[in-house]
This record gives sequence, structure tokens and C-alpha cells, in this order.
Amino acid sequence: MRAALRAQVLVRSAAMPMDPMLQMMTDNARSTGGGRGLREGTLEEARAGYDAIVGAGGESPELASVEDRTIPGPAGEIPIRIYTPLGAAPFPVVVFFHGGGFTIGSLTSHDPIARRICGEAEAIVVAVDYRLAPEHKFPAAVEDAFAALQWVGANAASFGGDPERLAVAGDSAGGNLSAVSALMARDAGGPVLRFQALVYPTTDARADYPSVRDNGESIFLSADSMAWFYEQYGTGDAHMKLDWRASPILAEDLSDLLPALIITAEYDTLRDEGEAYGEALRDAGNDVTIHRYDGMTHVFFQLWGVLAAAKEAMTETTTALRKALA
Repeated sequence: MRAALRAQVLVRSAAMPMDPMLQMMTDNARSTGGGRGLREGTLEEARAGYDAIVGAGGESPELASVEDRTIPGPAGEIPIRIYTPLGAAPFPVVVFFHGGGFTIGSLTSHDPIARRICGEAEAIVVAVDYRLAPEHKFPAAVEDAFAALQWVGANAASFGGDPERLAVAGDSAGGNLSAVSALMARDAGGPVLRFQALVYPTTDARADYPSVRDNGESIFLSADSMAWFYEQYGTGDAHMKLDWRASPILAEDLSDLLPALIITAEYDTLRDEGEAYGEALRDAGNDVTIHRYDGMTHVFFQLWGVLAAAKEAMTETTTALRKALA
């Protein structure tokens, strides 16, 4: 068992004002009647609106190729998108899972993030278009995520990847799938991973944390929206909330896991459960860095084109990946 390592928890105790750009976006949304809850619109509207955030992703780095494929899954084909950086193969590989409450989000919504991770981390990124709720309830997303990770482990060399240098990464719901996939890989004896990058991950479906109450009215992710996501996903009832695949913080054993970077946001509903998961990983003897970004809200990581903090968080993430996968 790996010796216990002290976590680096980069948080500040004093509250900071919300970032001016995010505050302006919040004020504009409220004044124009925007930011309505997910219960007030249709699922199609929610998905289209989330995909539209791609426009805030900024310019994309030059890459060698971007290829759409399908791979075998537990319930049919799983669409994936393979991003390959410039340079000579073999490259390390990052398996990326997008956010969106297990209900919205797609290869489109997170295309800018995947491109930037690929270019800055100098790694192949395999973005996974796992099945979404409510059409496909829990644990469909988990099954697809782990199936995709297993496929990458077995086939990385066929697309220029190094199967000895693998990592998982994701934001929000994708952070959950990254954490759960890492646990499943450990228990299955592979694929062997070197790193996990979790950006404001959802780790505890019970959602009983101060940040839920403090930030529960946020237009970027309200407490009610989070409850709606869990209802669609099928983890809204008391029994399913206790399943570790929905709440990885409740896994019986969190030891012998790969190093982790956990990024949280001060004004995010998910802030406390992400940090609590990092502390639980640390207590189990894992190497963990937790970095809370002051003045930020949920989704800030996707706003690379307009927020300086998003650029900083992306650089922190890709630097950590590059170092871990060297």
C-alpha cells in the first residue's frame, strides 16, 4: 500500500467577491429572465443551451488530427472522439468524460476543453459520449465510462497511444465518472492509471453540505437543478444515493488509488463534496492536490475564452497531467 502522503489543499478561508465577469453574466441572466430552472424548460432546450457554451471555449490549439469513432459498449456502440497532438507517437492518453449532470452535455459541449487538454498536455484525448439520462438511467453512464476506459487500455497503441501512460479527467458529472472509473480499474486490476483530474466533481448524491445551502440559488448550478439531474439519472431516492458508483465518497476502500488533482469553485454548489472527496482520498493514503478557485462558480472551467481563472485552472490541469504522464 502506498505510504500516506500529505495533501496540498490550496484554499483560502476568507470569502472573495464573485468574479466580475461571472457576476455580470448572473445579473444579465436574472434581469432578462434567463437562468430559469431546468424544470421550467424541455430536455431538448437544456441540451441545446448547454452545447451552446462551446462558444466561450476560446481559440483551439493546432492539433494533428481529430477523429470520431464508435467502440463496443455494454449496450451497443459508444461514440468517442480521439484528439491527437502534434509530435511523434506514442503519446500518453487522457480519457475524458464531459459534465452535464449525466443528462446534458456532449462531445460538442466539451470540444474546446478536450482540444486544449490535448494540445497543452501533449497527450491524446479520448472524449467519451456516454449514454445520458433520462433515456438511460444509472448505472448506464458508469458502464459506458468504464467500458471506454477498458477499450483505451487495450487499444491505445492502435491510435498512437501509450497504454502504460493513462489518465482520466472530467468535470462535474464527468468528474464523478472519472473517480468511479479509477476505482473500478483498481478493483479490476487494470487498466493501470497514473493520474485523475477531477474538476468540481459530484461525489456524494446525498448533497448535504454547506455549499449546497450557501450556493444553492446559483444560475450556473442550483440545488434544485442538481436534484433534477439526480431524478433524471435515477439516483434521487435514498437507496440509490448510497451506491458508491453514484457517490464515490462512500466507497468502502479508497486506498491504493492514483494521484489526484481536484479543482473546486468558491461559489459552486458542489464545492464541499469535491473537497470532502479529496480529503477522503488523502486520509486513505493517496497523493491529492485540492485547489479551490476563489470568486468562481460552476462551469467556469468551460469559460476559457472569457475568464482568466479558467485559463489558470486549465494550465494547472494540463501541467499536472503532463508531469504525471511523462
